[in-house]
Amino acid sequence: MEALFTAVRQAASSGMWSRGVELARAGAVVPEREGAGEVSVRVASQSGVISPRVTLYLDEEDWECECSSADPACEHVAAAVIALRRARAEGRELSGEAGPAGRIAYHLSSERGGLAMERRLVRDDREQPLETTLAALVSGRVDGRGFAASAQDVAVEHALGSSARGLVPRERMARLLAALAVCENLKLDGEPVRASGEPVRPVARLSDRGDGFLLKLGPDPSIRATFPNGAALCDDALRPLGDAHLGARERDELPAGRYYSPDRVLELVTEVLPSLRRRIRVDIETSRLPETGFERPRLRVEVVRDGDRLSVLPTLVYGDPPRARVDAGRLVHLQGTVPVRDARAEERLAQALHRDLGLAPGHRVALAGEDAVELAERLRSWEGEVAGEAHAQFFLAPALAPRLALDAGHFQLRFESGGGGDARGADPGAVLRTWSEGGSLVPLDGGGFAPLPSDWLDRFGHRVSDLLAARSPDGRLPRAALPDLLRLCEALDAPPPAEAARLVALVEGFQSVPAAELPHDLRATLRPYQREGVNWLVFLRDAGLGALLADDMGLGKTLQALCAVRGRTLVVVPTSVLENWRDEAARFRPALRCAVYHGPRRALDPDAEVTLTTYAILRLDADVLAGVAWNAVFLDEAQAIKNPTSQVARAAYGLEAEFRATLTGTPVENRLDELWSQLHFTNPGLLGGRRDFDVRYARPIRDGDPIQTERLRERIHPFVLRRLKRDVAADLPPRTEVVLRCELDRAERASYDAIRAAARRDVVRHLEAGGSALAALEALLRLRQACCHRALVPGEVADRSSKLDLLVETLEEAIAEGHKALVFSQWTSLLDLVEPELVRADLSFTRLDGSTRDRAGVVAAFQADAGPPVLLISLRAGGTGLNLTAADHVLLLDPWWNPAVEAQAADRAHRIGQTRPVLIHRLVARDTVEERILALQERKRALADAALAGAEGGSPLTREDLLALLD
Repeated sequence: MEALFTAVRQAASSGMWSRGVELARAGAVVPEREGAGEVSVRVASQSGVISPRVTLYLDEEDWECECSSADPACEHVAAAVIALRRARAEGRELSGEAGPAGRIAYHLSSERGGLAMERRLVRDDREQPLETTLAALVSGRVDGRGFAASAQDVAVEHALGSSARGLVPRERMARLLAALAVCENLKLDGEPVRASGEPVRPVARLSDRGDGFLLKLGPDPSIRATFPNGAALCDDALRPLGDAHLGARERDELPAGRYYSPDRVLELVTEVLPSLRRRIRVDIETSRLPETGFERPRLRVEVVRDGDRLSVLPTLVYGDPPRARVDAGRLVHLQGTVPVRDARAEERLAQALHRDLGLAPGHRVALAGEDAVELAERLRSWEGEVAGEAHAQFFLAPALAPRLALDAGHFQLRFESGGGGDARGADPGAVLRTWSEGGSLVPLDGGGFAPLPSDWLDRFGHRVSDLLAARSPDGRLPRAALPDLLRLCEALDAPPPAEAARLVALVEGFQSVPAAELPHDLRATLRPYQREGVNWLVFLRDAGLGALLADDMGLGKTLQALCAVRGRTLVVVPTSVLENWRDEAARFRPALRCAVYHGPRRALDPDAEVTLTTYAILRLDADVLAGVAWNAVFLDEAQAIKNPTSQVARAAYGLEAEFRATLTGTPVENRLDELWSQLHFTNPGLLGGRRDFDVRYARPIRDGDPIQTERLRERIHPFVLRRLKRDVAADLPPRTEVVLRCELDRAERASYDAIRAAARRDVVRHLEAGGSALAALEALLRLRQACCHRALVPGEVADRSSKLDLLVETLEEAIAEGHKALVFSQWTSLLDLVEPELVRADLSFTRLDGSTRDRAGVVAAFQADAGPPVLLISLRAGGTGLNLTAADHVLLLDPWWNPAVEAQAADRAHRIGQTRPVLIHRLVARDTVEERILALQERKRALADAALAGAEGGSPLTREDLLALLD
């Protein structure tokens, strides 16, 4: 006792010891219990509610107090040791003046609404309800003599708040049970019970279910009873009901059980179960789960060379060697134990990967050029694992230098980086492709990337690209590429090969083309431009090159071609002009032996100098005609092979001939592909492959690129001769085009507006959503038919048409003045409706369409002075190859968006032999789609003009065009 007293006396400050003396004298020290070497007392404090417990350890000379003092020995310890020493010295038991202190007992009762609380003051084994606060007791406002409150009692009061009695509010239950957990005097319905602040939560159980597993959520099995206000009796302890922090999907699925198939076991053990364990208890009732372990994730970058690209795949893996990897957010097990995922570590690694390399785990990137070289350099200094050596091949080498060798038969181009024995080459095609795409680095043979010789390529790259595209696989140049080679030599200031030098006349202009010797049997006087055309054709023929004679319609292409015929010649023409060709051959070259290869009993005449056939027969007898070694092949109206993939085009390509020529007044009707197709026939290889032509020329020209437009003109200039009537046929009478507009009557307008409304509602929405254009074309057809005659529209009945009234009125006026007229329509059904109108107006007419048998007879009858003044013609049957100069009025009933088609029709009358001015009438319904078609025609003329100055053509209807017409 004396040793403990001395120790406390030395540890306490003078102030603390003085207050301890006062408390001991006042009898504030009340014994609680005494054991072996240990005494526990309470010291009633006059300054607060709490009577802190002091425990003295006599054998160890130590002590502790419940108060919050930071001093080594507080006033309560001092009072306790002073009072105990005095009692021992006087030989008596320690007792306070007021006797044993009162204490608080806590009674919980289960009621309908949940747990209710009542506090009772206990003294001398008597209990009475505590109906006031602890503060009131201590202050003396309420009689509470001899009462000693503990810190736990205060904590309970704070937890209860204003709800000192009755049902415990649910929101206070968890705090109350935590405070009661250290209180000894607690009963539930009269029976002792413990309290715990540890929440009770649902328990997840994992059990076997077939080949898989069932994860099910249920209540904690230790629960004996639950109370509505947030408590549960678990075994012998009251615990608050806790929140399991489950997601909405977990709350919906887990109570009924969620099944995990064998292929989802990894997800279960690495994600689902660890996540649940952080929130609730999980009981494992199966022994089939794979063994799991704890690994730190790490980064692994796999590198592979993919052509000229560096392919990089970064992945998050666990283990070394990898036992699992993260793929699209899911763990893929590779071998061994299954690692438990560390989401935070994965996120840190992902951030580091993005910071160091600009990559994301699981996302493969394929980089080329500068990007690949830069990433490879960063990978070489990166501290993480790199699987593969592909990045070692991506480094910067010295700039490339061109090495060019030229001769007439071969074109050799090399690019080298470095010099001497270390020089490495680059594929010329890759160099030019990289340059055209705006790149700066190109791969080298054996590894490394070198900068392009940009200055050299900017000066000569396009010409070199043209020659490379034309070159055959063995490196030989087609003869048609010699003008390109000549221009390159001039640009390089290098001497051209002798064979190319002989073609200077084609490059510089046709004025220096030598005059050709005309056939001795020629029975015609050539106009100056026709003489120039013959000179050009013969020059190309003798040079072994092909020709595209694209003179305007009606300038005598047939005559010029007949002047260039030499040797055994095949002429392919539309069926409609077969007889015309035979007649003109007999008229202009009577000495030529001419044969027609046509009809069911056709046979080739080996002695014929000129064999005439049709495109239909060329398609049917492609093998027969390709088996003849022709000296020359002429394709008239060569737009017939405008589609390179068609059977007739492929048959034409297969013909064997020393000289190939095409004749057409419309070399481009819709797309530049049509020009490529004809030049591919006349000069194979000149424009390279179709895809290459589309990328390098067709698309840029379609987008309005003036540089590529001029380059294409320059390249095809030696092989395409194009003259317009207005430029070379000064004696040809003028041609005037007018638009005649009619007003739709009320019924016609109602029909048209109804069709248009449906198109706007359905078709336009369909098109804007990216749907097929077929529905739009059908709607456009119906609109155009409604502009001409309601009887053309399905379901409509009409006996008159405003447009046909205008037609008859115009024809009556023209015929009264002594004119003849051609009336064109694309629909024979519309011509059927025109006929009775002409009969009623007493206007004589004849007709030519696809069903006409005696085409020559119909043409001759119309051309005769006494013939009928009106010829009804379908566009398909009469748009090409006819000479109808008896007419000087042309009426187009239904405007077409492709102006070349209408131009072909108009030129049936406006051609050599016509002596009167020609008037072209376009009949258009006002405020309809036909007016929009006229505007569209103007925009469509630009494409052919871009490649062939003066050509009349247009591009096909695009989705945007259809929207503009229908909206």
